[in-house]
Amino acid sequence: MEKPKIVEELEPFFNPKGVAIIGATNKKGKVGNVIFENFKVNKERGIFKGEIYPVNPKLAEIDGIKCYPNVKSLPDGVDLAVISIPAPFVPNVMKEIAEKGIKRVVIITGGFGELGEEGKKLEQEILQIAKENGIRIIGPNCVGVYVPETGVDTVFLPETKMDRPTSGSIAFVSQSGAFAAAMLDWAAMAGIGIGKMVSYGNKIDVDDADLMEYFMYDDQIKVITLYIEGVKDGRKFIEAAKRVTPHKPVIALKSGRTEYGAKAASSHTGSLAGADVIYDAVFKQTGILRAEDFEHMFDIAKAFAKCKLPKGDRIGIITDGGGAGVMASDAVAKFGLKMANLSEETLKYLKENFPPHAVAGNPTDVVGDTDAQRYKVAIEGFVNDPNVDGIVIITLFQVPLLDEMELIEILADYAKKSEKPIIAVAMGGKKTEYYAKILEDKGVPVYPTPERGVRAMAGLVQYAKYLEKVEGE
Repeated sequence: MEKPKIVEELEPFFNPKGVAIIGATNKKGKVGNVIFENFKVNKERGIFKGEIYPVNPKLAEIDGIKCYPNVKSLPDGVDLAVISIPAPFVPNVMKEIAEKGIKRVVIITGGFGELGEEGKKLEQEILQIAKENGIRIIGPNCVGVYVPETGVDTVFLPETKMDRPTSGSIAFVSQSGAFAAAMLDWAAMAGIGIGKMVSYGNKIDVDDADLMEYFMYDDQIKVITLYIEGVKDGRKFIEAAKRVTPHKPVIALKSGRTEYGAKAASSHTGSLAGADVIYDAVFKQTGILRAEDFEHMFDIAKAFAKCKLPKGDRIGIITDGGGAGVMASDAVAKFGLKMANLSEETLKYLKENFPPHAVAGNPTDVVGDTDAQRYKVAIEGFVNDPNVDGIVIITLFQVPLLDEMELIEILADYAKKSEKPIIAVAMGGKKTEYYAKILEDKGVPVYPTPERGVRAMAGLVQYAKYLEKVEGE
């Protein structure tokens, strides 16, 4: 695929050669100081390869790095400016940025369109300068960009208060800065890798459509997740989504669904939330998967990051606890999937290799005295059965005869070599969490309840059906 202009335009946001931090300061805890520290620390770690240029007329240097009095005095080679000064001063700084020839700007500062007419006038002034000079803007009123691989980190919450996730294959785009920061912190705890995060706030320029398009051509990114409160240019959004979804899954969490939520969205980022039923229709029409909540969004994203796509909607369930199997079967019905009818050959194979008290069927219950090899028999049967499209494997690591590491190796091996998606469910506490983490590191997505595991599988099925429909058109 030939890359469109948007890829070249947005690339310096994620991998700049030189970054100017306008409003950098030596006062600990201030926004300009945290952003400066982020880049400085990442440069010391060898992650950020570009140059750092703090801009503050009152300082000669910050932590041993030369400070510049204004944008005009900056050397050439700056391709990204990060602004964290009060809103009324931003238009003048934008004029200096234009004169200097810097073409990419992240405006962290709030106090714009979200506050009403005066703020909107400031936005228009800034946007006009940008358009006349070919400048692309992320923001204002945002936390900007986080890229673990290149060390770009404009999130103004210090590492002492917010953990950063490692690099991965999920792109996360958020209208809300606080939500973006909380998600990064949560993803770090949950061990979910984030390739790139963009919080765009009032999105006066770069928007969801631009970012979807950019990530479509980003080889690192396997799945795109969006938190949106409202879309300003509906036609642009729809056209971009239609181009992107046949190549990569897009998952959207849309807030402002109710009258109260829509009102809150308007005062938060100045968004017109619009009738929720319209968004529902647009998502269905363009193949965007709609998440019910943030947990759902990342549950599906994790499945896309680690799983192959199913050929159909017939699900096989393997468990070592009967009750968990019943819960998973209920979830299959709830999320519009089908329980697979195992072939006669599979049933015969299972019965021949199981002890008399294990249950061959769907769900298959290897029961509480199982070892890893009994699981292997069940998985082998399901993987080879043409009537099974996807497999949900529930393991209670607590059962006494189970060698946890042996089972982990078996699951990881089948997930790698099978053409069918395999999703694991592990219910329990700290010991279970320990083994679940090892299993995830080996490429198998693990969920803490049968319902969440099946719901993630349903996301894979929904997207696979959409691709089938697109290919048939």
